Amino acid sequence: MKTLILSLITIVTLISCGSKEPVPIKLNVDACEFCKMTISNGKFGAELITKKGRHYKFDDVACMIQFAKSSTIVSYESFYVNDYLKDNTLIPAETAHFIKGEKINSPMRGNLAAFTSTEKQTEFGKKLEAQSMNWSEVYNAYK
Repeated sequence: MKTLILSLITIVTLISCGSKEPVPIKLNVDACEFCKMTISNGKFGAELITKKGRHYKFDDVACMIQFAKSSTIVSYESFYVNDYLKDNTLIPAETAHFIKGEKINSPMRGNLAAFTSTEKQTEFGKKLEAQSMNWSEVYNAYK
């Protein structure tokens, strides 16, 4: 009996430790940590994971970056962004291919879209008259 109780305590403890993998955003349920708006568009959401495994969700890449840069107490591990072509599918921001333009209507006017390939980045960049960017350029575009 004691072994069972100890096993259950161990399992609960391990489960309570934060995961380093993104947690799917619950559209129309989860709220943006930065602007507090409900996240409703699966093309533009984003997620920041701290070194302790806490997940912060955002309705726009711009909100995530501003949150990361304004928070002195949150030590972040990784950033994820939604793939523009796959509704509510998170991909690592560091490997994403971005475009920025006025024809991209993201929730907080970040006007950014992320893609998994340079081919789609180029294709949609032409369609939407948008500038190609990498993660470093996107991150450094905000103060």
